Amino acid sequence: MTDIKLLALDLDGTLLNADKKISLRNREAIFAARAKGVKVVLTTGRPLKAMEYLLDELGTAGLVDEYTITFNGGLVQRNSGQILDKIVFSHEDVMRIFRETKRLNLPLDAISDDLVYQLTSAQTSLYRKFNPYLQFQSVSIEELSDQKTYNKCVTATAPESIDAALPLISPDLFDQYEVFKSRDMLLEWSPKHVHKASGLAKLTQHLGIEANQVMACGDEENDRSMLEWSSIGVAMGNATAAIKQVANVVAPMTNDEDAVAWAIETYIL
Repeated sequence: MTDIKLLALDLDGTLLNADKKISLRNREAIFAARAKGVKVVLTTGRPLKAMEYLLDELGTAGLVDEYTITFNGGLVQRNSGQILDKIVFSHEDVMRIFRETKRLNLPLDAISDDLVYQLTSAQTSLYRKFNPYLQFQSVSIEELSDQKTYNKCVTATAPESIDAALPLISPDLFDQYEVFKSRDMLLEWSPKHVHKASGLAKLTQHLGIEANQVMACGDEENDRSMLEWSSIGVAMGNATAAIKQVANVVAPMTNDEDAVAWAIETYIL
């Protein structure tokens, strides 16, 4: 088996436990992997601002030779802030998605860097409860700036509302955008061909690392691409059934039982 040189880690439901914390065993395993020369890359749908406290905890915040993939692959950057690759929505894209969510009676938030624009709608967005570290601004769709670009859009609402609406989304939107659930209460909209595997492909090319030198850990649909793309795709014990099916390995424990540490100890250390 090829030595692993890069470890891609999803956050919620994977590295983080139910309390949204990194366990001591997971943290120690990550430090041991880094001491062996492995790049540990947090690969998430969140913007960087919502995870800086985690980078601080792992000792990689602000470092020029450490990297993070955010917005589900839409932004690849050094932890010092330098952007290596960025793909975004235009104002027109957000307008098109908003018309669809309005038709389906769903809320929509548009994210530009670390500012979340909560677009006025009949339904209240629940996105704020997921990301207390971000800034939120309520605006009408008419007030949304056409001078900005937007990293992604999210629909955060009751799971039953998302599940009922998913089959009703116009097929052309699936052709134009990446549309997927990342949590039971969170439907994400990203630019076409933006996903975690695309972000990893760009980062590994920059670093001179091959896909067969990458291990990825995840639990939800937005992790599918990187689990399939990497040499060793590890599904957490709490992963969805569909993700367990595409993974190379299913951890014998959950994110609350240090599954990431188990994967590092088994395949890297």
